[in-house]
Amino acid sequence: MRRIPVVVAREPGGTPLGESIRRILLDSTTAQLQPISELLLYYASRCQNLMETILPALDKGSWVLCDRYADASMAYQGYGRGINLETIEALNRISINCKMPDLTILIDINPGLSLGRARDRNSQRKVDEGRFEKEPLEFYNRVRQGYLKMAQKESNRFRLVDGDQSIDQVHQEILHIMAPLTEGHRAV
Repeated sequence: MRRIPVVVAREPGGTPLGESIRRILLDSTTAQLQPISELLLYYASRCQNLMETILPALDKGSWVLCDRYADASMAYQGYGRGINLETIEALNRISINCKMPDLTILIDINPGLSLGRARDRNSQRKVDEGRFEKEPLEFYNRVRQGYLKMAQKESNRFRLVDGDQSIDQVHQEILHIMAPLTEGHRAV
């Protein structure tokens, strides 16, 4: 184990305002939310998260582990919902100043398997975050293809992990990806 200061963030959410936006975006009763409204809400949350959580952590020398970021908007709202990709790129310039991660670990999983796991997870929660799980399988196939296109285009940043494996195997593969990055840090 290494002694690396880490800040964990998530999207949508990560800040008080972001968590309020998260409730709107993920609540299954907001199914009527228009794609462009959805996109703008994600970027409102993302901008707050960047300014309040991510940049201050990086300034202190911490690593930031963020569950989703701008690539998710490109995949879900761009490839999945069909919003023009140039619009999303413009929002990246405006709201996050094109600040992208050094490394993106993409857990590539069969969309049917992923959707089943997400629906099972959401059925066990007390909080309703099932709006996306109401989408048809075709939507998730488009999202997956979008992620794979991004990973191919930016192969220097993306690392693919086979998500169809067991959770332990996925974990071990991620540790293997991270090992060279942690070599210069003192062991605990």
